[in-house]
Amino acid sequence: MPPRSAPKPSKKRSNPDSVTSSATGPVPSASNKKKSSKEVDGTDKLFDKYANASSGVIDPEGIEKLCSSLEVPHTDIRILMLAWRMKAERQGYFTKAEWRIALKALKVDTIGKLKKALPELEKEVREPLKFADFYAYAFQYCLTEEKQKFLDIETTCQLLDMILGSTFRAQVDYFIDYLKIQKDYKVINMDQWRGFYRFCNEISFPDMTNYNLELAWPSILDDFFEWLRQKQA
Repeated sequence: MPPRSAPKPSKKRSNPDSVTSSATGPVPSASNKKKSSKEVDGTDKLFDKYANASSGVIDPEGIEKLCSSLEVPHTDIRILMLAWRMKAERQGYFTKAEWRIALKALKVDTIGKLKKALPELEKEVREPLKFADFYAYAFQYCLTEEKQKFLDIETTCQLLDMILGSTFRAQVDYFIDYLKIQKDYKVINMDQWRGFYRFCNEISFPDMTNYNLELAWPSILDDFFEWLRQKQA
């Protein structure tokens, strides 16, 4: 049986915006390439405005200038959310690669667009699954020393107030009070950090009737529970 002859290619209307290659598939049009290049140029130009000329990164001073341009304090939670969107690895420093990741995701290339994007960014981060990731990221982001695994009590209190204060005001206030007066814990680890977020989401408050000391809670939360129950008595 003779081999089947290859079918004749069908005629297609040419697309002025793209060129198709049998080897690589659709190739971006010149107009799309130009647009993409323009966005990168705008993103990089904006980065350079706040970056340290010597180090090539946006340092703490640059972040202060960025916050000033955005008209938000450097303690605004949305700046931490922006760091989360960048996947920034070092507290107080943004690399150009990290900057590009965030601004591409937010589809912005000017300070005005970035300012307008902040409310939408916060809305996105407030989604339960993403917020849990953001909450864990915030702890990791604040570990400023190599191989550091703990946060001091003062930093923990400030971070809890910033991240959970607007949602779980009563729980955060009581926990901060407890952390400041107790003598058993000098630092907080990730397990304890995550545990408090779970406590806020799962335990009825202020009665705490569904808190079970027999379950696998971090010991600091067992101690907090006992302290608060005595305080309420």
